[in-house]
Amino acid sequence: MRILLVEDEKKISSFIAKGLREEQYAVDVADNAESALTNIAVYEYDLIISDIMMPGMNGFEFIKKLRNSQNTTPVLILTAKDTVDDKIFGLDSGADDYLTKPFAFAELLAHIRALQRRPHNLLEKLEINDLVLEPATHTVTRGGKKIELTPKEFSLLEFMLRNKGRVLTRTTIIEHVWDMYFDSDTNLVDVFMSYLRKKIEQRGKKRLLHSVRGVGYILEEREAYDED
Repeated sequence: MRILLVEDEKKISSFIAKGLREEQYAVDVADNAESALTNIAVYEYDLIISDIMMPGMNGFEFIKKLRNSQNTTPVLILTAKDTVDDKIFGLDSGADDYLTKPFAFAELLAHIRALQRRPHNLLEKLEINDLVLEPATHTVTRGGKKIELTPKEFSLLEFMLRNKGRVLTRTTIIEHVWDMYFDSDTNLVDVFMSYLRKKIEQRGKKRLLHSVRGVGYILEEREAYDED
């Protein structure tokens, strides 16, 4: 899951970004609304966390501009403005949720999980053939048998399932799952795809995870595929 954090206070943004990355979220940080809009024009995000009081365009204006451009990415407002009127205005501006400062980090994570469970955002179950991933419980099964994945393997499989049937480049995968820019000298994606294949591919079952030579990977049902 890739998150855009829009926060102008460096100490706060550093604290939140560090905590989210430890929870295996990919995080980009923008210190103003204009920079955030630039990021959004280039990358796809699963969630936007935005402050309200920022230099230049404030958070309410930012969210309105986002919605006017037909962007439906869920937005969580994170701000010290805690009056009822502020909350109403924020939600009416197009935000999906509102959390006031100060907050416990565990509370922020709970809000993120709640947004993940919303039908318009993420499905309760992600499936292909008999492989099932449940984001809410962080479980993966195939043919009813539980598969143990590391947090990064889980994030990788979740991203592939959300884009099943679509060829994903290594650049796209590494930007969404690892929160970093693709380096042609790294084989990080290929290594983790190999780990994932060993865990989800089973003898007698349909092959699901396939490499597209020179491009990236695709998750789809096939009887067989050519090994690299």
